[in-house]
Amino acid sequence: MDRTNRGEHTGHALQVRVATPQDRDWIHELRHRVYAEELGQHPADPSGRLSDGLDDENVCLVAARGETRIGFVSLTPPWVGRYSLDKYLTREELPVLTDEAPFEIRVLTVEERWRSTAAAPLLMYAALRWAAARGGRRVVAMGRAELLDMYLATGLRPSGHTVRSGAVSFEVLSGSVAELTRTVGERHGRTLERLRADLDWRLDVPFAPRADGCEHGGAFFSAVGTDFRTLPRRHEVVPADVLDAWFPPSPDVRAVLSEDPGWAARTSPPTGAEGLLAEIAAVRGLPVGSLAVGAGSSDLIFRAFGRWLTPASRVLLLDPSYGEYAHVTERVIGCRVDRLRLRREDGWVIDPARLAAATRSGRYDLVVVVNPNNPTGRHAPADALRAVIADSPATTRWWIDEAYLGYVDPADSLAELASVDPRVVVCTSLSKMYALSGMRAAYLTADPDTAAELRRWTPPWPVSLPAQLAAVTALRDPTYYAERWARTAVLRRELAAGLLELDGFASVDEGVSNFLTVTLRRGGPSAARMVGECRRHDVYLRDLSPMSPSYEGRTVRVAVRDRVENARIVAACRSALEALEAETAAPSAPVGGRSAL
Repeated sequence: MDRTNRGEHTGHALQVRVATPQDRDWIHELRHRVYAEELGQHPADPSGRLSDGLDDENVCLVAARGETRIGFVSLTPPWVGRYSLDKYLTREELPVLTDEAPFEIRVLTVEERWRSTAAAPLLMYAALRWAAARGGRRVVAMGRAELLDMYLATGLRPSGHTVRSGAVSFEVLSGSVAELTRTVGERHGRTLERLRADLDWRLDVPFAPRADGCEHGGAFFSAVGTDFRTLPRRHEVVPADVLDAWFPPSPDVRAVLSEDPGWAARTSPPTGAEGLLAEIAAVRGLPVGSLAVGAGSSDLIFRAFGRWLTPASRVLLLDPSYGEYAHVTERVIGCRVDRLRLRREDGWVIDPARLAAATRSGRYDLVVVVNPNNPTGRHAPADALRAVIADSPATTRWWIDEAYLGYVDPADSLAELASVDPRVVVCTSLSKMYALSGMRAAYLTADPDTAAELRRWTPPWPVSLPAQLAAVTALRDPTYYAERWARTAVLRRELAAGLLELDGFASVDEGVSNFLTVTLRRGGPSAARMVGECRRHDVYLRDLSPMSPSYEGRTVRVAVRDRVENARIVAACRSALEALEAETAAPSAPVGGRSAL
């Protein structure tokens, strides 16, 4: 929860919050005054109140100052399974409702005396931030036809459908959450910043979006200190929000790094990492000409995608999956991106038949498959993916990310196929599997022509000398790492068992890698609140909500740590659940359907 300037707030501070039970009567009464009496959209009701069948599922955000309520906006999340628009149009007429899992922004309503203020932009901005925090990428809305220019100015665009409700005509509109947030910020930025100085922002999402870059784990560095002046704090913090190995590099790696650290720090490495390439080729049984190295997977992703893709390219991603791919394709390059949605009810597995059906048409320039997938932790056998690729068109390139394959079986790789098939590239991180995240080393396997092209576009010294020393030495010690990977599975099962004993989780899903996910119960606290409470105990977990609406704002990823730190994770989760349960049970606790804080 982002309490902007919280220490300066008085009872008359401008507040944005999820609706409380005490707000409900006012919301229904205001809706009746505006939509029945003022606009004639609905017939008058003797009760003087207006409600509908989605009220129990919707999320209402309220703006208020002290006891004075100013306005509200309602959202229908995609996991509700239905929208108010379903009353007017079929899914065939409005396929965006099915294809893009949008959030529906509804009945943005402000008391008459406040309509000339910034209340409406603030509520619209709050709705967009709330949707973005739950993985929302698109919104839909009905805009009154006579106010169409106002809606267009926010970045919403007509879908080509006009519907009528009572005496009012509406245009059906849609827009990108990111673009709408940017537009509202540009048009009302100064006003929003002025309001922020006197704002009690009670939503479980930061007021301001990230300026750039992809959101990753690693928030624990906010406690350790990114200026490295308080490094001893690292011994007090459990960094389970990032998937670094819980174990140290092999003894041989530590020995080679400590032998002459001064030399390793001051000496330029082999220009093209020739020794590292040769070691990878020998260990993996791959032609050295089919390899290219980089300073971690992200280096290779940016370099390769920047060469291959343009804004005209069409890309298919898994959803949920590693967020860097959506960031690079959508935000950096501007590709047209579709998503193959993995389903909770299917156990998040990659269904080869659905993947084959989606890619057989040949409309995709690139298909990205993370296997094992992060953050779902599910793995698809190489043979199943090989069959799908064989059935796909020659014009479609496949990028297979095998960063966590060692936790399954390093031999179950598509790297050999990639070395001979121009359509396939396999990206392999040495960071997570070999406890070298701080070193940044990775490689990809492709056919010789593709690999040679990427090597031409690789700057000299792509991997530091300490990283090359560490990676080469790690690859020569398979026994140590195989033991650590097997031990990870034991620790993961123990951590899952401890979390399953807690009251408050709907599920605990292990997967096959060095992490698991926990999902909070519907109607309980949000994942963001859970993560925030655990940080009070110096335990850092990852809220998965921004990655996909499929997580419904209630799923947390937990990295496997050693036995002592895993016990701290379980204890912090227990304390957090107890604190949040007590808060939710309080009479003034806010409500909002499944998203109640």
